[in-house]
Amino acid sequence: MQKTSITLGSVQSVRDFVQQVILLDYEVDLIQGRYIVDAKSIMGIFALDTLSPIEVIAHTDDATDFFKKIDNFIVK
Repeated sequence: MQKTSITLGSVQSVRDFVQQVILLDYEVDLIQGRYIVDAKSIMGIFALDTLSPIEVIAHTDDATDFFKKIDNFIVK
C-alpha cells in the first residue's frame, strides 16, 4: 500500500484522474476526513471537497508509475 495526497480543482481534473485510475489492475481509495470512496467512482469523488487535499491509497506494493501519471494533481 502506498499513499500520497492530491487536489482536484476542476471537473476536468476529476475526469482526467479517473481516466488514469480505471486503467489500473489494483484498487485505489480516496480518503478525506471520515469518508472513503473508490477512486474509480466519479460520483464518489464529487462527494468530497475536491479543492482540499485528498489522501490517495494505492493497494499495491509499487505505485510509482501511477504516481508519475498523476503528478500534476499531487500536493507538494
